[in-house]
Amino acid sequence: MGSAAGKVMDFEQALATVLGEARAKAEVTRVTLLEAAGRVLAEDVQADRDQPPFARATRDGFAVRAAEWSTGAKVDVVGQVRAGERWSGSAVRDGQALEIMTGAPLPEGADAVAMVEHVERGPGWVQAVDGRSLSVGENVVARGSEARAGQVVVAAGTRVGAAEIALAATCGLAEVAVFARPRVAIVATGDELVEVAEEPEAQQIRNSNSYAIAAMVRAAGGEPKRLAIARDVREDVRERVMQGRRWDLMILSGGVSMGEYDLVEEVLEEFGAEFLFTGVKMQPGKPVVFGRLPARQHSPEGTPEPECYFFGLPGNPISTQVTFHCFAEIFLRALGGEVHPQPRWAQATLAEEVGARPGLTRLLPARMEGVEVRLVGWQGSGDLAANARANCYAELLPGRRYAAGEVVRVLLR
Repeated sequence: MGSAAGKVMDFEQALATVLGEARAKAEVTRVTLLEAAGRVLAEDVQADRDQPPFARATRDGFAVRAAEWSTGAKVDVVGQVRAGERWSGSAVRDGQALEIMTGAPLPEGADAVAMVEHVERGPGWVQAVDGRSLSVGENVVARGSEARAGQVVVAAGTRVGAAEIALAATCGLAEVAVFARPRVAIVATGDELVEVAEEPEAQQIRNSNSYAIAAMVRAAGGEPKRLAIARDVREDVRERVMQGRRWDLMILSGGVSMGEYDLVEEVLEEFGAEFLFTGVKMQPGKPVVFGRLPARQHSPEGTPEPECYFFGLPGNPISTQVTFHCFAEIFLRALGGEVHPQPRWAQATLAEEVGARPGLTRLLPARMEGVEVRLVGWQGSGDLAANARANCYAELLPGRRYAAGEVVRVLLR
């Protein structure tokens, strides 16, 4: 059994630990192309033919021989070809041009397209205007220049969006193989919590964390399952862990600090948990926990249970969301088959001076507009309203004082 004591890590060390444990599930399923949106490919997508399958005009204009056109000579227009058509006449020769539309195949004999804006037209003829010249291949995409038949155009492990769907459709795939969505059990802990539809008493708050975690899980490609609130009694926490460990990943919110009623780590130890870290030198989110429960051949129900990874996230809402984006989301994306996931970092210029804080990597609510980021005023990691005003978290390194205008990393969400 792994002890929960003394495994507090620097931020980058903790991230490396999560990435070192992350791996894809084995389950693969086939879905229709539209159902693949947001899923992760389990097999490569290969081009079924050259792309484009013919030399293609990229502008409306005239298919010509570049060398002759550049002399400024008048050439006869011998026909027209539109997208979806193929010129059935003879090859374009010296002294000839073929009117061509964007996307149409370049006729044999032509080697460039003169844009319609750059030509002078007469009855049955065209010529270059203002001494314009053409290079061979200008305004033309060569056959196979985007991809060759058999070439991998989208690799397995890629999360599917509109761009990947369009490419798979171009390759003739009506369905694709994807990894199964990881199933994630979500447990919120605390006597102070009531469900959203209940009327809280003065000392109570509504259970917002499990809803936020469920939304983030779904956005990261998982299937969330909100379990009942675990009260601050050992039997209740134990029951939720017994339920949650049957899923691919378990995320617990609250109960991971050092208080008398913070029971999550103690209960996990009862189940033989190996703790990979029990805290990270960061603000907010220092008490975050990551580990795994070993497989069991015989559960109380008499059925074997597989290994289950877990995250214990701090209960304060901003701490919950920051630590999810930094660690749990990365693990979840890998579990769902994504290759080499990383936090979604960007860079921005600080709009104001920020003082130093020793010892902790800070990820503070901020708002990025264009290339500038400004911290959002907040009342601590329970301030949901401030978090809603933010659209990212600015990373401030330990002991660093930042001047206005300095470039910092921001964590997108």
